[in-house]
Amino acid sequence: MFKRSSLRLVGAALCGAVFISGCANQLPQRSEHEERIERKLLAHSLQIDVGEPGVLELPQRRVRIQEQKTFEVTAFEVTRRYDRYTPYQPWRELYEVPLGAMALVAGIGANVLNVVMLGRLPDSATKDWISYGFAGLNPAMNVESNGRSQQNLASLEEQRQDARLEYSSLPWAERPVLVRAAEQSHELLTDRNGVLRLNLLDSPFAEQDASRIGTLQLQVEDPQDAARADATLLVSRTLRGKLQEAHGLIYDDLEDDDVSQWVHRVKRLSELGLEEEASELEQSLIELSRNDPELQESFLQALTRDAGRLVADPGAD
Repeated sequence: MFKRSSLRLVGAALCGAVFISGCANQLPQRSEHEERIERKLLAHSLQIDVGEPGVLELPQRRVRIQEQKTFEVTAFEVTRRYDRYTPYQPWRELYEVPLGAMALVAGIGANVLNVVMLGRLPDSATKDWISYGFAGLNPAMNVESNGRSQQNLASLEEQRQDARLEYSSLPWAERPVLVRAAEQSHELLTDRNGVLRLNLLDSPFAEQDASRIGTLQLQVEDPQDAARADATLLVSRTLRGKLQEAHGLIYDDLEDDDVSQWVHRVKRLSELGLEEEASELEQSLIELSRNDPELQESFLQALTRDAGRLVADPGAD
């Protein structure tokens, strides 16, 4: 007797659980299609163009650095299929059951009328109303609802379309370059065009003994895949001798010198073949004397008279 009561209780509990949990109403499967592009790096190299000639005769040089990559580009067509369903909510049965009964009666009536009209009624009246009615009357299932539907990924398929090689050549923009000069190493940065501007009369080389800088060794490396490039620039003995004298002409104190010494510095740089440095010093001295018009005028006249340089009037528009 006790065993029968227990079995009845277990059975009732199982039926109640099934009724409460209900069943999901399956909806038509949905598919998504998209194209996926996969890029695989095949080769990566760096190139340093130090320009010509390979021996520096002037203190300034522009070095161009390029980064070249080869990719295998593969296109895939991706198809995702989703199983869709309407999750069960017991409280919806309060209105779905009466609506289901009405839909079932309407569907039966529509099918009878469809026989008389020789099948002219649409399927939405003859079939869909019947389906809605049975789903509504089923206490363990809700009616289909696209608005409440949920989905799970059922399958994923990828089909390869085609593959091609793609090449890129980009500047080594705003990236570090290691420059070894004599026993010292310096880390410099390229500009946004991948150009490194070397100037042996500028920092950090200006702090070194120019007579000991016989070569400049340049090295770039990408830490991601260890791609690397090296290059060497020789510094001529003639240039090394000029650098020592030019350093004093440019960096020795200017304010204690008179106009004749200013002119001598500009003229001597020009005689050494360092015309770019002579022009830069000339403009610096003009700017330095900007607040003293008489001193500035005297300097400009001396430049023309003693150094034979043509200088534009800084006050002219």
